[in-house]
Amino acid sequence: MITWMQRHKKYLIITIWISTIAFVGAGFVGWGQYSYGDKAGSVAKVGEIEISMGELQQSYSNLYNQYNQMFQGNFDEEKAKSFGLQQQALSQLVNQALLLNLARSYDMQVSNKEILDVIKTQEYFFENGVFDKEVYKQVLSRNNLTMQEYEEDVKKQLLIQKTLGLLSVPTQESELDIINTLVSIADKINYKVIDDKEITVDTSDAKLKIFWESRQQNFMTDTSYDIEYIVHKDITKVYTDEELTNFYNENKTSLKDEEGKILPLEDAKDLIIAAMNEDEAKKDALRTYIDYKKGELSEDIEVLSTNISASQNPLGETLLQEISKLSTASPYLKPVLVDGKYITVKLIQTNPSKPKTFEMAKEELLPLYIAEQKRVQLLELAQNSYATFKGKTTEFLTGKDTNKIADLDNKEAGEFLSNLFRKKEKRGFIELSSGKVVLFNILEQKLLENSDMNQNDVIAKLKSGLFQEGLLKNLRQKYNTEIFIEGL
Repeated sequence: MITWMQRHKKYLIITIWISTIAFVGAGFVGWGQYSYGDKAGSVAKVGEIEISMGELQQSYSNLYNQYNQMFQGNFDEEKAKSFGLQQQALSQLVNQALLLNLARSYDMQVSNKEILDVIKTQEYFFENGVFDKEVYKQVLSRNNLTMQEYEEDVKKQLLIQKTLGLLSVPTQESELDIINTLVSIADKINYKVIDDKEITVDTSDAKLKIFWESRQQNFMTDTSYDIEYIVHKDITKVYTDEELTNFYNENKTSLKDEEGKILPLEDAKDLIIAAMNEDEAKKDALRTYIDYKKGELSEDIEVLSTNISASQNPLGETLLQEISKLSTASPYLKPVLVDGKYITVKLIQTNPSKPKTFEMAKEELLPLYIAEQKRVQLLELAQNSYATFKGKTTEFLTGKDTNKIADLDNKEAGEFLSNLFRKKEKRGFIELSSGKVVLFNILEQKLLENSDMNQNDVIAKLKSGLFQEGLLKNLRQKYNTEIFIEGL
């Protein structure tokens, strides 16, 4: 019985876990771009939730990059079509929209603080081990995303988590017994950890260009905008006591000290004058904006020109977001306050994102190329040596014994053991997400007795997965789905 379970445990665990797959949201998984269309407009509507072209493009991009990693960089559009990648991307978003409709029916809410708390834990935005706002902006920019778009996506995922969290599924004692039996299988192994520290890579342009040519769509320029703009002058006026008093009486509830008490008129005068000057500056900017639209701009008004993008943006993110909404049919942007000054913008031309030249992409390309080549060579080394290697021998291990694997930290050991107990081969190797590879040889196996492992969480996840699968089926009947693109 133990031998049979050892040989077939890969399939036992897969059989259990395959039932948990209910949906995959359009999360931020891939880091390149695979642009295949305009971001404007809706491609589908599910209940009250619309799915935009931008969301579909991002979902497609994520899937493309995941498949590209699995195929070690040998994934292309032809394979993407044969895998039905567009249909998969849309299906993910439809499932997400079904659950968002359910969240809306429950009036579920997510605060800005909750969104920020999640983002601050995501390591791809870290610098020196902590969250860094500039890294956050740069990573999003490289992926053709704004902070608003990404934070909206995080909000959706939190809404879904909260909604599913309301639907708990209890576990049964008999179910715990089954799982405890599976996880009580113990292996005694011989193993060896190898890494890429000793591997050297040829980084000549000739090699890099071959790598780049098959991945040009992953290295895109930012969408940029040619604009004209006016920086409006500050207004400084002298106001009568009556004007100051009238403004104070109309706005004193917003003129408070640090303790939240309304300031007396005398103490608030500087604030009042600054606010009144800003109001005058806004009125003057609006008059100039109207003249600009009519082509009647005064000759003493200076009109500046520049090109603005996410990576080259002297005017600030807020203004860039507003500029991105303009079109040549409606090119004028009303005055926006930026760093204390009103700015009016006219869009001249939008320059779409396009593949970078080799020289432009080289700096980004090099670390990716080195990482991939090291991985390829490391896997070749593992393939050539796993059958004959000699390493360290352990005592009998279960999936919980992460502290008994030398040369790996706790997280790596957990990943290794999790994969080991899915293997049916006696000898082999396991690649870890850290980049290390562990060669293994299973020497003996046995079934531990009197296991005290608590598998409530495992059972709950399995049953929740099944429940979510059924939930989506019911939601498809409840919420109408309209697809606006032919062939999807």
